[in-house]
Amino acid sequence: MSAESLILFFLTGAFLVGIAILISNWASPKSTNPVKGETYECGIPTKGASWLQFNIGYYLFAILFLIFDVETVFLFPWAVVMRELGLVAFIEVIVFLVILGFGLLYAWKKKALIWE
Repeated sequence: MSAESLILFFLTGAFLVGIAILISNWASPKSTNPVKGETYECGIPTKGASWLQFNIGYYLFAILFLIFDVETVFLFPWAVVMRELGLVAFIEVIVFLVILGFGLLYAWKKKALIWE
């Protein structure tokens, strides 16, 4: 791939993204209502500051959920072709699950799963 075609590729991508942004700004409905800019929380007006500092445990819990959720998604393709791959793939997925289990035990030992 030459440098010219690479530059053309990126310029075309930037142009198409810019056109999409301009069209969405032009075609989207506009609202000048000041309520639109307020923080929305279940229809109840906020009292006090909306920017609060949350406990880091919430973020750790969410990240752990995402990690284990994404890693377990890798089991679905393996399950589809399990019979074709044979014993070696079975052993590899057992190793994968053991490593995943060690990660869960580590998080449990560090008390990252305790919801306080």
